Amino acid sequence: QVRLVESGGNLVQAGGSLRLSCAASGRDFSRVIMAWFRRAPGKEREFVAAIDGNGTSPLYAASVKDRFTISRDSAEYTTYLQMNSLKPEDTALYYCAAQSLGSTPTGNYHYWGRGTQVTVSS
Repeated sequence: QVRLVESGGNLVQAGGSLRLSCAASGRDFSRVIMAWFRRAPGKEREFVAAIDGNGTSPLYAASVKDRFTISRDSAEYTTYLQMNSLKPEDTALYYCAAQSLGSTPTGNYHYWGRGTQVTVSS
């Protein structure tokens, strides 16, 4: 059974940092694209960041570029999202996703976690 389990979400003040983790299990994830998405209250789900199987060529949404860093430990099937200089508008439920279904890593994915809540206070 494939599982993606996110952790690391918390309440943090603006300007602070958090590190999210996504532990994948149930199949070999070492070569698939892994990504983070988020959904803020009342908004659509949006792409945050993605990383390929080699751990190179990360892709970021413009709103988080230069503040967030995606990385992965392919041997442990774990993907991370380091979030710095957090803003109140980063408040959302953050989801981990695996195996892109389309030609772009910003689109839909085959596997999804249940999310971890990040709340940034002003």
